Amino acid sequence: MSESIHVPLESLIATAASGISSLPAGAPDSTRSFDATSIATVTPGAGKSFYIETFGCQMNVHDSEKVVGVLEGRGYQQVEKLVDADLIFYNTCSIREKAAQKVFSRLGEFRGTAGESKIIGVLGCLAQQEGEDIFERAPWVSLVCGSASYRKLPEFLAQLEAGGRRIMGLDLDTEETFETDLTRRDNPFRAYLTIIEGCDYACSYCVVPHTRGPERSRRSEAVLAEVRRLVDLGYSEIQLLGQTVNSYRDSGPRKLNFVDLLREVAAVNGVRRVRFTTSHPNDFTREIVQAIDETPALCDHIHLPVQSGSTPILKAMLRTYTRDEYLEKIDWIRAARRPISVTSDVIIGFPGETESNFEATLSLLDRVHYDGVYAFNYSPRPNTTARSMPDAIPETEKSRRLAVLNEYQRKIQSATNEKLIGSTFEVFADSRYAARNQWGGRTTCNRVVNFTSPRENLLGQYLQVKVTRSGPGSLSGEHLV
Repeated sequence: MSESIHVPLESLIATAASGISSLPAGAPDSTRSFDATSIATVTPGAGKSFYIETFGCQMNVHDSEKVVGVLEGRGYQQVEKLVDADLIFYNTCSIREKAAQKVFSRLGEFRGTAGESKIIGVLGCLAQQEGEDIFERAPWVSLVCGSASYRKLPEFLAQLEAGGRRIMGLDLDTEETFETDLTRRDNPFRAYLTIIEGCDYACSYCVVPHTRGPERSRRSEAVLAEVRRLVDLGYSEIQLLGQTVNSYRDSGPRKLNFVDLLREVAAVNGVRRVRFTTSHPNDFTREIVQAIDETPALCDHIHLPVQSGSTPILKAMLRTYTRDEYLEKIDWIRAARRPISVTSDVIIGFPGETESNFEATLSLLDRVHYDGVYAFNYSPRPNTTARSMPDAIPETEKSRRLAVLNEYQRKIQSATNEKLIGSTFEVFADSRYAARNQWGGRTTCNRVVNFTSPRENLLGQYLQVKVTRSGPGSLSGEHLV
């Protein structure tokens, strides 16, 4: 997954939090979008407050929405300031060492004082990866809980409030651990929806199979019922989530494949846009491109991580495809009738990566002309085979190569975006920048557009915007009234 995030959950409305004074008529109430009938249960947390900070990708952001909904449904109240909380949760990422370091830095702030009046819990991937070691490094932590055990949070908290000292919930069961009636939607514009958890691939650098467990797909009837419920709440944009989202295989009796599900979600009355992330190249098919071509509600954007442009490095990564096989899938996308934007992930400095291997990645960027790339230095992770590989690349060299690649990609994006000046796009307005007197939003192809308008109260509306200026990361334009 991409787009690393480490801010309190209540701020995770993309960039929309800045300057928003009100929501448009018909927009969902982001603090009350869970099923109120399910809250009338026992409320052991009544009077207790909690604070949650989220690290990681969209999957983690959505996991925190689930956690918040479960806790509020049991009577706990979320607060915006850590000092005001009785319970403090860090929903963690472990995909890179830097993310893990940030979490332990946060925990270190409680050294010597925590445990006296607050319950501190570590949730998510780092919890699953480190397990009991977290208690050793931070003895003031009381709860370590992986993503598959979030439904048991009220039970764990009841044990702690009854005098329990340390609780671990790290089962990676294969039962459905997707949405609940209590999931709270904090983004008032886009609803995330998990359709597949875990991963059956074994990339040599990746901890996901260890932290999220094996693949398990949600029943299609449950997914579609949830989409209809979200539409009733006012959402018109749905983003389907999974570590390998296009590996989806219906666990229900209908046995839909990923393309079947895409088409059915897009056909739900009231759905205007459908996005999905993240795809694995091995399961990317022509049929996905065909579905996007034929279905206007399926957004014309595909995030297809490549990780390296060098076949030998891809083989060492155990990525299950070659450079040429990946480029064949790019050619399918470029041959579509609709122009489809493509973004990707790249790992720099994998063990054994030579200068020639790195140049192969640069040449891939030149061949594909990505609309965006999330590039990161390789970080050795526990429980991965790459950790013990020889020929580690020095950190200084990794950083040099990363800077070169980012500048290379910046020039590609600048040239691509400059060609869009004069074009008109449908933009879904999700941000307001009062200081600049601008609005912000995204096109169906996931390009960010900042624009001016003589009108007010545009949040949540679909608007025609003409591009007047461009930069490497965004476009600027004018609302065509």
